[in-house]
Amino acid sequence: MTTLVLDASVLLAAFDAEDDHHKPARALLEDDRTTLATLDLARYEVTNVAVRAWRAPELVAPMLAAIERLAEDGGVLPSTDTLLTKAARIAERHTISVYDAAYAAAADDGGHRLVSCDERDLVSKNLAALPASVTPA
Repeated sequence: MTTLVLDASVLLAAFDAEDDHHKPARALLEDDRTTLATLDLARYEVTNVAVRAWRAPELVAPMLAAIERLAEDGGVLPSTDTLLTKAARIAERHTISVYDAAYAAAADDGGHRLVSCDERDLVSKNLAALPASVTPA
């Protein structure tokens, strides 16, 4: 089975019951039959959202623990110079942020599938799939 690379939006949706993608994102994190990975950048992104946007610092530890479980599964992939150079090219080509492009580059480098809740910048450009489209039955 292909490894799924989750961007920060999927991790955040799994912890936000109000998010439209909450249930399929949560199901992905709880499924032990699917190999999951993320980018090291996810740690910063989820921590920033929890503290700054949600004003819920108590969620930082559980979200970081979820990322650590991914580290033991498919891995937490490093943001290397090579990866970020590729991400810069993807960002320029698709007019998206380098942050989003880094996840796309990481998935592409490993021959993996990127999963994101970012419909505007990633899903609509066929760089990622929504959690519901990859959630196990």
